[in-house]
Amino acid sequence: MLQELRIQNYAIIDELTIGFDGRLNIITGETGAGKSILMGALSLILGQRADSGVVFNKEKKCFVEGSFHIEGKLGVLQYLEANDLDPHQELVIRREIAASGKSRAFINDIPVNLVQLQELTGMLVDLHQQFDTLSLGEGSFQREVLDALAGTHPGVEQYQAAYKNWQQTQKELDELKGRKQYFQRELDFNQFLFDELEEAAFRPDELEQLDQELKLLSHSETIKAQLMRLVLMLKEGEQPVVQSLRQSLHQLSAYREQHSGIASLVERLQATQVELADIADEAEDLGEKVGLDPARQEQINERLSLGYKLLKKHGVQATNDLLQIKDGLEVKLQEVLNLDDAIARKEQELSVISGKLLDMGKAISKARKQAISPFEKQVNDLLAQVGMPSARIKVAFETGDPGPDGLDTIEFLFDANKSNQFAPIRKVASGGELSRLMLCIKSLVARSMDLPTLIFDEIDTGISGEASKQVGLIMKDLAANRQVICITHQPQIAGKADHHLFVYKKISGEQVRTNIRVLSQEERITAIAQMLSGEKPTAAALENAREMVMN
Repeated sequence: MLQELRIQNYAIIDELTIGFDGRLNIITGETGAGKSILMGALSLILGQRADSGVVFNKEKKCFVEGSFHIEGKLGVLQYLEANDLDPHQELVIRREIAASGKSRAFINDIPVNLVQLQELTGMLVDLHQQFDTLSLGEGSFQREVLDALAGTHPGVEQYQAAYKNWQQTQKELDELKGRKQYFQRELDFNQFLFDELEEAAFRPDELEQLDQELKLLSHSETIKAQLMRLVLMLKEGEQPVVQSLRQSLHQLSAYREQHSGIASLVERLQATQVELADIADEAEDLGEKVGLDPARQEQINERLSLGYKLLKKHGVQATNDLLQIKDGLEVKLQEVLNLDDAIARKEQELSVISGKLLDMGKAISKARKQAISPFEKQVNDLLAQVGMPSARIKVAFETGDPGPDGLDTIEFLFDANKSNQFAPIRKVASGGELSRLMLCIKSLVARSMDLPTLIFDEIDTGISGEASKQVGLIMKDLAANRQVICITHQPQIAGKADHHLFVYKKISGEQVRTNIRVLSQEERITAIAQMLSGEKPTAAALENAREMVMN
């Protein structure tokens, strides 16, 4: 609740501190005394845009600060914590406006932007002014009203959780279908590429090995001739090297004992003779294997031609690169098959969730629909009590596809003159009718909804007598469990106050200033009597006022 409002240098307010009660606060005063100025100052801490014109003394800044008690307001505490705004049971909201028009906002001394200010104060204060429909014309508020009367809030919360799950599952299904669509566009091409590589059936490093084999085949005759020349030189010529070494070894071996160095030379010659004989045998063997094979050469050329074509096509350099591409294509093709299975599973999951969501939505719709007729009757009865006997409210209710809050579209329609031409409330222009309509609606749902501080500005426009008395009674009942602040010109409403504030002008030097004070019981009686009969109230007016206050 709003505990205290401090205003400094705003319009013709020099400095004011206003304390509020937790029940019904009534503000009265002569026309032009500054009641609307108070509402303007309050609007600043509720997040309305600032105007430098409200700064009276250009030598100092304008300052509006509100202190709120928020014990038990879980949503408010959660918002403060989520935005690092120093959550405590006591909340201070401040707005400062410089003469230049520059504005700053603070929550618990922490700078915030106007969006944050509006989000938070929307949970604290509901301000109803003339020609201001506010939340009354909003579909979300209308749905909450019906849910409060139908007792469907727990079911709606469960439905909303299920709806989020449904949305997430639908999103996952759409993503799977999108991936399949993407892969599907390339499926035929990828299948062609894969089949081409699969048919080629290359082994690892095959092209590189074939290239080496082709080079060998291309030079087979020259290589064979060179090998045979080597064999001839080593062991088959007129003076074979191996034979010559054997003779030299035999001759030199006879002198081993005569010279110590000869033994070493003999051993080295023996090793060399054996190695050269082995080289000659291997060269002869290679020579027999090497030869021109036109059929094999043609086969290799065809295989290499296919390989080089595929290398160029895929922009790679080696056989193993082609094999990697083939493996990648196989994965993509398999993924399409896997996606079909995943899509089928996800569709089945979504079908189950949709069925449960629809059942929950139907149960909520049934309860809401049952609450409509009693709601219409109760509101219409209350409208007659508050001086609008010709006014009617009607709820347009349509059930369709699942939405964030259920299956239903809810619209409050209003007819002020029994014309049977109902129109959406948001299009109704009469501020007084809207304020009283809001009062009637909120008085019905007050026990079911956690309403914030309610402020009614000029709710009594166009009514008097018994209608004013009924408005006062409704407001008194509404304030039993929450804070209500009302600006009024009607004595019947003022008489119901738990806390009566009187706005007046006073002259300070040559300047007129707005001030406010709390009235004692006797002062209340006098003020209400003046509202009844003028500045100098009659004895009858005083007696009437006393009865209003005492009762």
